[in-house]
Amino acid sequence: MDVTITPRPLRGSVTPPPSKSQAHRLLLAAALSDGVSLVSNVAFSQDIRATLSCVEALGASWEEISPGCLRVTGLMGPGGRPRRPFGQLPHLHCGESGSTLRFLIPVALAVAGGGIFTGRGRLMERPQEPYRDLFLQRGIRWEQRDGVLTVEGRLEPGTYALPGDVSSQFFTGLLYALPLLSGESLLESTTPLESEGYISMTLEALDAFGVVAAERREGLPAFRIRPSAYASRSCRVEADWSQAAFWYAAQGLGCRLDVDGLDPASTQGDRRIFPYSLRLRSPGPVELDVSQCPDLVPALAAQAALRAGETTRIVNAARLRIKESDRLSAVTAALGGLGAQIEEGPDSLAIHGVSALRGGTAESFNDHRIAMMLAVAATRAEGPVTVRGAECVAKSYPNFWEDYEALGGQIVRSN
Repeated sequence: MDVTITPRPLRGSVTPPPSKSQAHRLLLAAALSDGVSLVSNVAFSQDIRATLSCVEALGASWEEISPGCLRVTGLMGPGGRPRRPFGQLPHLHCGESGSTLRFLIPVALAVAGGGIFTGRGRLMERPQEPYRDLFLQRGIRWEQRDGVLTVEGRLEPGTYALPGDVSSQFFTGLLYALPLLSGESLLESTTPLESEGYISMTLEALDAFGVVAAERREGLPAFRIRPSAYASRSCRVEADWSQAAFWYAAQGLGCRLDVDGLDPASTQGDRRIFPYSLRLRSPGPVELDVSQCPDLVPALAAQAALRAGETTRIVNAARLRIKESDRLSAVTAALGGLGAQIEEGPDSLAIHGVSALRGGTAESFNDHRIAMMLAVAATRAEGPVTVRGAECVAKSYPNFWEDYEALGGQIVRSN
């Protein structure tokens, strides 16, 4: 689907959708319990549906008992043993969700002896070397061929060391899996952690379900994990700062918006959008370090592109090259094609602000955050903006275009 936007400012109040990152974590913890949990305020994005499908394949079950409220029956049976026979490898289709894939690889080893993983888009091309190297050292089978990853073996307690500058998702997967083992484990980072906010969200979700990972406070990060049973509970997914980023960027572009429903004390690392967006509203050169919040880059780039006469540098963004698209290249191509002035570096963007974009047609690169970036930037274009492949927002924000229209956005959909 293509969407053609007639430029006009947005105005009104908007509540971002529930946090996809928190929903992944709460639903997985509920699925690993031995009881029944209620998880409310869940949005059925494509990524969340992928996680729900995978935990079903592992032996959990769920039903929607009211809009957005899920009753999740955990996969653990009496004595803390999984109901699914160990060694019968489940088929886990992860869609395009990197969180689903990386969270579930070690969990599947812990509860099923492994799994057969598939996905769509660029997912199975995204790097998994930290897991591969770690598991091959422990005699676990790791075979990736023709877009199918097979992992098979028994995860044993012990010391696990991972680089902290690749993706926090590898740490989260092990933080979920290691408590299920028979002995104590130590999870260490060999470098300073990036995206620490996502680790904080993981620890918060684990604690809510009765699992404690003791964090070392000195030197490089490390977590001591004792055998624990996940306890069922009721919880609610909070609003998503990652999706709020696009509305804050729109504010910075002159739209009169109120962004409601967010928790300012949230552990979500992307709450940095608020101070970062404020900095972009002030004159003078700005440098933004996104090592802890790389998903904010498309929204920040849209705002920075229209700081007329001002220069913005976005740095420490190398991990964006392995997202749904190569986001550094995608941001540069999409905004540049509309008239923005952007210079792409190996791990950075240098953006020289203009007063308005000229409009035109831009590819979303099948990347939900690129499509939403273009929608926000279009509010300051001189002519219509057509977003190609605009349906990709369903990956994380299924109602984005409806919310955009409710705020006064004028769009025409076409196939």
